[in-house]
Amino acid sequence: MSKTTDHPPNTNHSSQQTLSFLQQQSPFDKLDISTLRDIASTSHLIYLTTQNKESLLGKHRGALFLIQSGQFSIKVASSPIRHLSDGDYFGFSNLIDNIDYGLSVEVDSPGIVQCVSAANFSKGLKTRAFKGFFNALNADALQNQAVSDSNSMWLHKRLDEVVDNIPLCVLPTDTVKHAAVQMNERRVSSVLVMSNEVHREKVLVGILTDRDLRSRVVASGISLSTPVSEVMTKQPVFLTRNETIFDAICIMNEQSIHHLPVLDAHTKQPYSIITNTDISKQQRASVLFVIRDLTKANNKEALVKIALQVPQYIAKSATKAGDYDIAGKILAQATDIITRKLISFFEQEIGYATMPFTWLVFGSQAREDQTMGSDQDNALLLEGEPSEAQALYFSRLADYVCNALGECGIKLCDGNIMASNPALRVSLKAAKLESKNWVDNPTNEAILDFNIYLDARAVAGDMDLFTELQKYRQDLFKESSFLAALARNAHEASVPLSMFQKFIYAKDYEHKDAIDIKKSAVLIINNVVRLYALASGLSLPGTVARLHNLPHNSDLTLKDRNNLRDIWLFMNRLRWRHQLTNKVDNNFVRVSDLSSIERHQLKAALQAIYKTQQAVVFKFSGGAS
Repeated sequence: MSKTTDHPPNTNHSSQQTLSFLQQQSPFDKLDISTLRDIASTSHLIYLTTQNKESLLGKHRGALFLIQSGQFSIKVASSPIRHLSDGDYFGFSNLIDNIDYGLSVEVDSPGIVQCVSAANFSKGLKTRAFKGFFNALNADALQNQAVSDSNSMWLHKRLDEVVDNIPLCVLPTDTVKHAAVQMNERRVSSVLVMSNEVHREKVLVGILTDRDLRSRVVASGISLSTPVSEVMTKQPVFLTRNETIFDAICIMNEQSIHHLPVLDAHTKQPYSIITNTDISKQQRASVLFVIRDLTKANNKEALVKIALQVPQYIAKSATKAGDYDIAGKILAQATDIITRKLISFFEQEIGYATMPFTWLVFGSQAREDQTMGSDQDNALLLEGEPSEAQALYFSRLADYVCNALGECGIKLCDGNIMASNPALRVSLKAAKLESKNWVDNPTNEAILDFNIYLDARAVAGDMDLFTELQKYRQDLFKESSFLAALARNAHEASVPLSMFQKFIYAKDYEHKDAIDIKKSAVLIINNVVRLYALASGLSLPGTVARLHNLPHNSDLTLKDRNNLRDIWLFMNRLRWRHQLTNKVDNNFVRVSDLSSIERHQLKAALQAIYKTQQAVVFKFSGGAS
């Protein structure tokens, strides 16, 4: 390197070098070539050292600085010190806000810095991507630009965003003719039947559709004076208004129904009805309807054949960021259906259990964020202590389902967290005692063992058993010493960034520039969000769902929740794309495979995760880690 520390505006040769450099840097790579050439030809290159920093930074006051090499500690106004290195920017806050905040620079390792004038920076701001990038940096938040543009985001829509038509309701004692007349006048194809018990709030007891009228009334010659209660579908399945279109698709396919009641989540009163027509109107792209084929399988061999096609189907269909957002839920829903089908096949062959039970799932299946590498984590919750014959039945059921899940491509768990493990076939009473023991003895070793069980969901059997267990745990898991132990455990994992914001790569992977996105980012967010959810008494297992349903008085602000959601989605997109592109099931994402803007987003996301970790420790354990 020449001893010259301040180069004049670029010559033809150096201008071409600068142009090549800027074309590889986000967001300059989004500018048109003419603007980029103007910027390259008039920018200055400085070699910044401790000795010359005052004079050079003073000379280029008001510029945007892009680090090409070296390491620097930057402080702007009262903001925390930022440790920066190659590819990082400073000076943009002054330019965006048009305020001289002052700029303190410490040279930790001398290096080359590009200086882009305020005038050229203003030219760049005329491009939306350029402006959005620096606004995001200035706000110190990861921008979630891809979500709203995705073709698959309609599947994420809440039902109350899709349907708001007030449902037609009748009483069980009303006649079929009355219901049909009402349906004709309202031009609807279904009616909800509500109980008419005196002095009690009306509850949903049935649904009557135009298909029911054709098949159960007209075709059967039933009198039009017949009460609705005699021809309606009793105790219909329903969803609540805060659930999604994808949830509706799964249930309607599995149950072979065309009308699905939508209730208010709190009052359980009718909110609307969603139909196949409503879903078709929302559909803008091809839908992953492989679930429909799973529900039609009538034996294990057919089920296995279809299940093994699910990953291939996802790999072929997932082409945009939003497709990756829904892929984990598709896999989890598919695994749920496969599990229920397998239990049904076993019951048809061997017979039904003589004791109520619930099939529970944990971890990624419970959170509905499965990936290609996810294994199975499940258990059996029993109503009571089984007799010898009952214990044998449940042992055979668990072995059958777990092994068949393996045949379907859901790997057996290396840690033996499966219902086939006798220790994971427990009574409700034993499960409560075990939960109490977790809270009373939350050692680091114990937390590593039971953390996965804190994300749980029931997928088959007697759901009331799991509901009772969750109610018992709700207040139990709010215990401050328990939450403090979980907070300290969440702080154990470290984000892969050095003090100077350089990536720290995994040492146990074949590629030198890989980061374990699951271990170093996704799991940390899962742990943090789980803490806030438990503290608020939320029993939902999904990370995004927990963030959405945290109460307004939660210590996690709405802005922080939205930012964590966006970061979580971003990280999952990176690992999904890595797995599908490279046809692997690991989570080691290579930084060299990322675009320039993705590298910046990844660094910003990891910084935000680190800050969230610190906040959790102070919130739940008084800062002791």
